[in-house]
Amino acid sequence: MAFAERVAGYVERVERALGARLPPTGTRPATLHAAMRYAALGGGKRIRPLLCYASGEMLGVAPERLDDAACAVECVHVFSLVHDDLPAMDDDALRRGKPSTHAAFGVATAILAGDALQTRAFEILAGDGKHDAAERLGMIAVLAGATGSQGMTGGQAVDLESEGKQLVAADLEALDRDKTGKLIRAAVLMPCCAVPGLPHASRDALDRFAECMGLAFQIKDDVLDVEGDQTLTGKTKGADAARGKATYPSLMGLDDAKRRADALYAEALAALEGFGAAAEPLRWMARYIVHRDR
Repeated sequence: MAFAERVAGYVERVERALGARLPPTGTRPATLHAAMRYAALGGGKRIRPLLCYASGEMLGVAPERLDDAACAVECVHVFSLVHDDLPAMDDDALRRGKPSTHAAFGVATAILAGDALQTRAFEILAGDGKHDAAERLGMIAVLAGATGSQGMTGGQAVDLESEGKQLVAADLEALDRDKTGKLIRAAVLMPCCAVPGLPHASRDALDRFAECMGLAFQIKDDVLDVEGDQTLTGKTKGADAARGKATYPSLMGLDDAKRRADALYAEALAALEGFGAAAEPLRWMARYIVHRDR
């Protein structure tokens, strides 16, 4: 069965796993936990968990051994979305086709919900009963590095500093390799920690794949901000242009931005050549990322 036929099952799997790993509805403090569940459940493409499961399939790691990693990387991603949407950041009232968390629960609760989702990610990994301590520590280190000041958070800081400024494409790529790419890289590499003795060449190849796809993902997001259907994307169309943010279409033109995404896709596939047919799940994910409509 092709990976495409398993995607819906994996999306359902991570939804159930997230629901089980977040504090139940009504748990004190009830409003905070309601905001966490609102932000994390019932929506989203789940690309990062899917990449985690796809990488695991290629490496021979069973899905049940990656549920915690998939949930952890999604918790960090959702934390970033909650905070990105805040009035002090991107000030967006729509996320995943419904009101942003701060629009639904207020700014203060949204900040706290994002904080709690981030820390919950590491609680999940620390308490993972499927891996030994060294494997858990490896996953924690990968995810923490992707999240911090030299990863996603640092990229967001540079993004805010860059608003209204003239950037060239190389500047934007450097920013997005941190803001978007590092968490996608973590999703692909965390399963490597569950494979003792994995050759360095294999991990390096996966790293190259993830780096290319992280950047291609952001370019596609920028393209969708211009020509996407808001009912499909679940985000406010044209929001980047309205804030005066540099995007690949604004710097390169829409056609060249698409060609750049296609070139990165080709580089990503080349990185997987040594894995043969086993890499079909990641190849499918790469196609989906560059050809999606939301």
